[in-house]
Amino acid sequence: MSRIGKAPIPVPDKVNVSLNGLDVTVKGPKGELSRTLPEGVTISQEGNTLVVAPAQDNRRSRERHGLCRTLVANMVEGVSQGYTRKLEITGVGYRAAVQGKKLVVSAGYSHPVELVPPDGITFAVENNTTVLVSGASKELVGNEAAKVRAIRPPEPYKGKGIKYEGERILRKAGKTGKK
Repeated sequence: MSRIGKAPIPVPDKVNVSLNGLDVTVKGPKGELSRTLPEGVTISQEGNTLVVAPAQDNRRSRERHGLCRTLVANMVEGVSQGYTRKLEITGVGYRAAVQGKKLVVSAGYSHPVELVPPDGITFAVENNTTVLVSGASKELVGNEAAKVRAIRPPEPYKGKGIKYEGERILRKAGKTGKK
């Protein structure tokens, strides 16, 4: 049995959880998230905690037990506190700006790259070189941050590009030249 799955999920006072079979809907101050859990697990609410358990004692149920517990815990945390990914832009002339809701990134191309966020995601820019992607869904925040990073991934020689905060870029030595 999953050790992660055994842990109950605490539900804060500001968060409302509604269960309809395997459909879970979580509402909180940061928004509303809903998800249908896969077959093989059961979810129940006991006071201010949620408990996820395998429905049967077969391999498929045990595999999904910890996954479903983590998905529901991420939903509860997302609507109560939210998630944020920070990206750093490195390079001469590389910068970002927010126009309306769109993120406009100049990253060495002949044109600026524009990204339109999906519902529930917001972009913010600090000092033209730090991009904040925030929202209630951990999955959406991570996907949008990956899209921003994919505009210009960091290169290994000078480290120019867009990287996650705290990401280590493995550097390569350049050419040595003839002597």
